[in-house]
Amino acid sequence: MNNKNLTSLNEFIDKEVGLKGTSKREEFDKGYEAFKLGAIIQQARQAKGLTQEQVAMLAGTNKSYISKLEKDLKDVRFSTLQRIIKDGLGAELQITIKY
Repeated sequence: MNNKNLTSLNEFIDKEVGLKGTSKREEFDKGYEAFKLGAIIQQARQAKGLTQEQVAMLAGTNKSYISKLEKDLKDVRFSTLQRIIKDGLGAELQITIKY
């Protein structure tokens, strides 16, 4: 049964934050991407059954950095991110560009 009062996430964001192309929406989208990266890393770590400390030790960083990354660290060095994914999680980083 369809509920006409339900909206998609995109529709909700458009209404509450603004349409794509507006400065408020651009700022929101940048923050959302950082949040999404942290959530993906946290999910991968948990799926592997690893603690933040274990990932940090394997990647040559510290637990507090992994914690900050999972909680929306906005500025992460690409080389550090690669080490966390490859050495800490035993995974492969894949990047795409969308137009």
